[in-house]
Amino acid sequence: MDKPVPPRAAAPGPRRRDRHGRGMRGPIAPPQVPLAASRAEAFADLVQDSVERLERRWPQLADIDFLVLEVPRLDGPGQAWNDEAVPLGGTISAREGRPARVVVYRRPVEIRTKGRDERAALVHEVVVEQVAELLGLTPETVDPRYGEDQG
Repeated sequence: MDKPVPPRAAAPGPRRRDRHGRGMRGPIAPPQVPLAASRAEAFADLVQDSVERLERRWPQLADIDFLVLEVPRLDGPGQAWNDEAVPLGGTISAREGRPARVVVYRRPVEIRTKGRDERAALVHEVVVEQVAELLGLTPETVDPRYGEDQG
């Protein structure tokens, strides 16, 4: 009974060995490759591209905040939207100390589009419509090519 008890082995951790001689696993794509961008980041890039396209013609857009939110919020209990009434975007007027804001809702836009090109066209339409509302203009005035992207 004088034999010391050997220390207990540590709990098993993640496997760190190269099991089949193919090298250790790593990321599928490096971070700078678009494959590694999340859907939310890719959508925000579409909104930013649309804003940059419009800022060339309308420099005052630099004073407007552009936001991407997942889904619109219902204002009160008991309210609901049908498929056609769910907004794709909205505006928030400027207040004291806060700039005007244009909001684009990611999920409703994604649901209505099939591919990246179609999504980019719809995002641009939504941004143009909301900017037109804030500036008190027609969408065709904000972007003369408004509506041409639809097939």
